[in-house]
Amino acid sequence: MKPTAPPLDALLDTIRTLRSDNGCPWDRRQTPASLKKHLRAECEELLAAIDNEDHANVREELGDILYLLLMIARMHEELGHFDHVAVLETINAKLIRRHPHVFAGTTWESEEQLRAQWQAIKEQEKREKNI
Repeated sequence: MKPTAPPLDALLDTIRTLRSDNGCPWDRRQTPASLKKHLRAECEELLAAIDNEDHANVREELGDILYLLLMIARMHEELGHFDHVAVLETINAKLIRRHPHVFAGTTWESEEQLRAQWQAIKEQEKREKNI
């Protein structure tokens, strides 16, 4: 697998520059709410590319979506809410929690059991959030 830090760091630097005082007026003007329509459109384009098995377009659309997600994370960072690192840590922890059969050595017998386990863990997480 290729290392990911340098390209990710480069994209994050580009987004910081676009949002900076010397950056792009359009990018500086955007908000998470204003990017919703673009995110929706890019997701639709990705789905079409997947349906068409157009691998080059899948790659491009994944990049467009990644840019928008990181842009939204940057906006939240600028407001002091969280940064992209918190997003990555949150999803990584969730994936590990919801896959105890992979990361905690639990056993499983069927995919149905795995689906039920996933749902049970998800429901437990929701209950814990509401406490």
